[in-house]
Amino acid sequence: MSDVCIIGVGQTPVTHGQAESAGELGNAAIARAIENAGVEPKAISALYLGNMTAGLLEHQQQLASLCASACGLTGVEAFTLEASCASGAAALRIGYMAVAGGVHDLVAVCGVERLSHAPRGECTRALAVAADRDESSRFGESFVRLNAALMHRYLLTHDLSPEDLAPFAITAHDNGANNPRALLRKPLDMDGYLSSRMLADPLRLMDAPPICDGAAAVILAGARFARALPARGRPRVWIRASAAASDTLTAGNCLAELRLPAAERSSRRAYCQAGMDAGDIDLFEAHDAFTVITALSLESSGFAARGQAVRLGKEGALALDGRLPISTMGGLKSRGHPVGATGLYQVVEAVHQLRGTAGRNQVEGARVAMTQNLGGMGATAITHVLEAA
Repeated sequence: MSDVCIIGVGQTPVTHGQAESAGELGNAAIARAIENAGVEPKAISALYLGNMTAGLLEHQQQLASLCASACGLTGVEAFTLEASCASGAAALRIGYMAVAGGVHDLVAVCGVERLSHAPRGECTRALAVAADRDESSRFGESFVRLNAALMHRYLLTHDLSPEDLAPFAITAHDNGANNPRALLRKPLDMDGYLSSRMLADPLRLMDAPPICDGAAAVILAGARFARALPARGRPRVWIRASAAASDTLTAGNCLAELRLPAAERSSRRAYCQAGMDAGDIDLFEAHDAFTVITALSLESSGFAARGQAVRLGKEGALALDGRLPISTMGGLKSRGHPVGATGLYQVVEAVHQLRGTAGRNQVEGARVAMTQNLGGMGATAITHVLEAA
């Protein structure tokens, strides 16, 4: 198995209602990643693209082939991957395996989603297909309602109030305010959190991510290819672990046990593969789609005991200068959650942190980063560990 290096990254600003098509977004992100890598498009032999809703909302499939031809990659191996909200990380994992296994020396990986053009009801129904159809009929076709039920049970079980989860959203907004590519570039305080509209009791607007559009991409290279490239004054960022796990499609485990079993499995596998543990992680790009999911992700990944993740938020441990910064460029909550692209945004942002190019949001001394992308109600969990070396 070859070591795999991320040699180029690219992203579009996360927007609402500005993109013409998912293909246009993907083309822009891939072109920027290729330029950042300093390689010729003809050197790339594969493109793996993550997307969830283009077939439903844009009546367009085969996005990987579409983007390949538009980016000068015609003729390469090109596949589109779907794992609901984890589609971006799924594409990255396939790209990682292709390079690590020696099938390809240089590949492009992209995640793209365009949601905001669709009527809200149509968009809600398209996203709801990531849940168990029979179960969603009981809660209504909405991830908001499923997460509201989960939040209610989490608060009740651990004797907490919604205010205890608010620091997760506040931290994300603090970081997103300094990210020029974030959708919601406004700080949030407790008053703003509590005064936000109730979506489904006890879940408020500020517990949830915005509907948005965006694309992010990376270029992966094998060790020999990567080391032959000029260093360009920045550290190389290596994928030390890529681990995936699944759980049942229903929300049963989340609701009954207040756990994310797939996240537990994928993080354990990632730590083992990297030869590390939770204490070695300098920053964590969590799948903070809802504040309660942030808590469960932290607990399932070994950063806090069950029911104790809220303490990290209250103590300031999750801030940029804390012991475990999360959502360093705003996360899903503030940067935005363009579903199939989210996993790649997490990785692009982590690479900037490890290269020391994160600007005002730079985590000082960051050397090891972990990203975790979830699909559905935790039915898919894909964890990557990155290291600058």
